[in-house]
Amino acid sequence: MMRELLLVAMLLVIAIPAAAQSVKPDEPAVDLQALHEVQDVVKNIQSRYEKTKDLQASFTQKTRIEGFSTPVISTGHFYIKKPGKLRWDYIEPATEEIYVNKDDVKMYVPEHKQVLVGKLTYMAASQAPLQLLQGVAKLDEEFDIEPMPNKERGAGGILLVSLTPKQGRAEPERAIQKIVIEVQPKTYFLKTIALHEVSGNVATFEFSELKPNSGLKDELFDFKAPADVEIVRAPVLSRP
Repeated sequence: MMRELLLVAMLLVIAIPAAAQSVKPDEPAVDLQALHEVQDVVKNIQSRYEKTKDLQASFTQKTRIEGFSTPVISTGHFYIKKPGKLRWDYIEPATEEIYVNKDDVKMYVPEHKQVLVGKLTYMAASQAPLQLLQGVAKLDEEFDIEPMPNKERGAGGILLVSLTPKQGRAEPERAIQKIVIEVQPKTYFLKTIALHEVSGNVATFEFSELKPNSGLKDELFDFKAPADVEIVRAPVLSRP
């Protein structure tokens, strides 16, 4: 279940819209050049995803759990189609399928013959996932957007972007401490997403073999439960 919950949080940044961030007078001085640079990175991401009607890719998920030295590694494929459709297939080490249609979520575990069903707005650690998936949210309303403290750069020498949930958000038990994203050079598709939880767990998603605008069919995102499958209500992680 850990990797599925981290996936729901990861949806925060599947299709990131642009957001400008201003420096508040009572905050410590920041490197304005680096700040403007990460703002440009976010704008380029928005421009890319605005042109993307659908997307498929492979992923590797590495989850480091606090107190354990060896990460949990999972691999698979995902598919996105606007507006609001997502399919996320885990292949290794165990087969699982996750379907998102707007606010409805279904997690199918063939080994257990169960389908976990729920609402994204109640299952996620933030209200942003669905909005970001549809490309309608504003990052500056959810996050402080900054470069990394050491101004670390990723592929192509592009600054990594740090997203920190704003204080005073509606979610009193916010699970995500920060999100760090790295983009693909030239295309500005997401290359890696690292989710840092308050608990100390860190999940990193690395994407490859990206294929945008290939004309994915709606049927790909439809899940029809087998007759012998048990329907289970998903736990509620947060409330609007």
